[in-house]
Amino acid sequence: MKQVVKERPDITFYIKMYPLKSHPGAYEKAKAIVCEKSLALLEDAFAGKTLPKAKCTTSVLEENSRLAEKLGIASTPTLVLSDGRVVPGYRDAKTLKEMIGK
Repeated sequence: MKQVVKERPDITFYIKMYPLKSHPGAYEKAKAIVCEKSLALLEDAFAGKTLPKAKCTTSVLEENSRLAEKLGIASTPTLVLSDGRVVPGYRDAKTLKEMIGK
Protein backbone atom coordinates (compact mmCIF):
# COMPACT_ATOMS: atom_id res chain seq x y z
CA MET A 1 0.00 0.00 0.00
CA LYS A 2 2.85 2.37 0.78
CA GLN A 3 4.16 2.03 -2.76
CA VAL A 4 0.71 2.65 -4.25
CA VAL A 5 0.22 5.82 -2.19
CA LYS A 6 3.71 6.99 -3.10
CA GLU A 7 2.99 6.58 -6.81
CA ARG A 8 -0.69 7.55 -6.66
CA PRO A 9 -1.34 10.17 -3.95
CA ASP A 10 -4.95 10.35 -5.17
CA ILE A 11 -5.56 6.88 -3.66
CA THR A 12 -6.45 6.49 0.01
CA PHE A 13 -6.51 3.29 2.02
CA TYR A 14 -8.61 2.99 5.17
CA ILE A 15 -7.26 0.34 7.50
CA LYS A 16 -9.73 -1.50 9.72
CA MET A 17 -8.15 -3.66 12.37
CA TYR A 18 -9.75 -7.10 12.21
CA PRO A 19 -7.93 -9.49 14.56
CA LEU A 20 -8.66 -13.08 13.66
CA LYS A 21 -9.40 -15.39 16.59
CA SER A 22 -7.03 -17.96 15.07
CA HIS A 23 -4.05 -15.64 15.65
CA PRO A 24 -2.92 -15.68 19.29
CA GLY A 25 -2.38 -12.19 20.65
CA ALA A 26 -3.86 -10.48 17.60
CA TYR A 27 -6.69 -8.86 19.56
CA GLU A 28 -4.39 -7.21 22.10
CA LYS A 29 -2.00 -6.02 19.36
CA ALA A 30 -4.88 -4.59 17.34
CA LYS A 31 -6.30 -2.89 20.42
CA ALA A 32 -2.93 -1.24 21.17
CA ILE A 33 -2.71 0.02 17.59
CA VAL A 34 -6.27 1.36 17.64
CA CYS A 35 -5.85 3.03 21.03
CA GLU A 36 -2.72 4.85 19.92
CA LYS A 37 -4.00 5.45 16.36
CA SER A 38 -0.48 4.55 15.34
CA LEU A 39 0.79 3.42 11.95
CA ALA A 40 4.19 3.03 13.62
CA LEU A 41 2.75 0.40 15.95
CA LEU A 42 1.15 -1.33 12.97
CA GLU A 43 4.57 -1.46 11.31
CA ASP A 44 6.07 -2.78 14.56
CA ALA A 45 3.44 -5.53 14.66
CA PHE A 46 4.27 -6.55 11.08
CA ALA A 47 7.94 -6.60 12.05
CA GLY A 48 7.18 -8.99 14.92
CA LYS A 49 8.06 -6.48 17.61
CA THR A 50 6.42 -6.52 21.03
CA LEU A 51 3.73 -3.87 21.35
CA PRO A 52 2.80 -1.98 24.51
CA LYS A 53 -0.42 -2.85 26.32
CA ALA A 54 -3.49 -1.00 25.10
CA LYS A 55 -4.19 2.18 27.05
CA CYS A 56 -7.88 2.61 26.27
CA THR A 57 -11.24 0.92 26.23
CA THR A 58 -12.74 0.61 22.77
CA SER A 59 -15.48 -1.22 20.92
CA VAL A 60 -13.88 -0.61 17.51
CA LEU A 61 -12.56 -4.15 17.13
CA GLU A 62 -15.96 -5.67 17.84
CA GLU A 63 -17.57 -3.21 15.39
CA ASN A 64 -15.01 -4.16 12.74
CA SER A 65 -15.67 -7.85 13.35
CA ARG A 66 -19.41 -7.33 12.87
CA LEU A 67 -18.74 -5.40 9.65
CA ALA A 68 -16.41 -8.13 8.39
CA GLU A 69 -19.06 -10.76 9.11
CA LYS A 70 -21.70 -8.68 7.32
CA LEU A 71 -19.43 -8.34 4.26
CA GLY A 72 -18.45 -12.01 4.30
CA ILE A 73 -14.82 -11.27 5.17
CA ALA A 74 -13.06 -14.13 6.93
CA SER A 75 -9.37 -13.49 6.25
CA THR A 76 -6.76 -10.78 6.33
CA PRO A 77 -5.72 -8.89 4.44
CA THR A 78 -8.93 -8.22 2.56
CA LEU A 79 -9.58 -5.19 0.39
CA VAL A 80 -12.97 -3.60 -0.17
CA LEU A 81 -12.72 -1.51 -3.31
CA SER A 82 -14.74 1.62 -4.03
CA ASP A 83 -16.91 -0.31 -6.50
CA GLY A 84 -17.87 -2.80 -3.75
CA ARG A 85 -15.62 -5.67 -4.79
CA VAL A 86 -14.27 -7.66 -1.86
CA VAL A 87 -10.79 -9.01 -2.64
CA PRO A 88 -9.14 -11.33 -0.12
CA GLY A 89 -5.39 -11.80 0.08
CA TYR A 90 -2.21 -9.83 -0.44
CA ARG A 91 -1.73 -7.95 -3.72
CA ASP A 92 1.46 -6.22 -4.86
CA ALA A 93 1.49 -2.50 -5.77
CA LYS A 94 1.18 -3.08 -9.52
CA THR A 95 -1.83 -5.36 -9.09
CA LEU A 96 -3.47 -2.96 -6.63
CA LYS A 97 -3.13 -0.06 -9.06
CA GLU A 98 -4.60 -2.17 -11.88
CA MET A 99 -7.52 -3.22 -9.68
CA ILE A 100 -8.22 0.36 -8.62
CA GLY A 101 -7.89 1.69 -12.16
CA LYS A 102 -7.98 5.28 -13.45
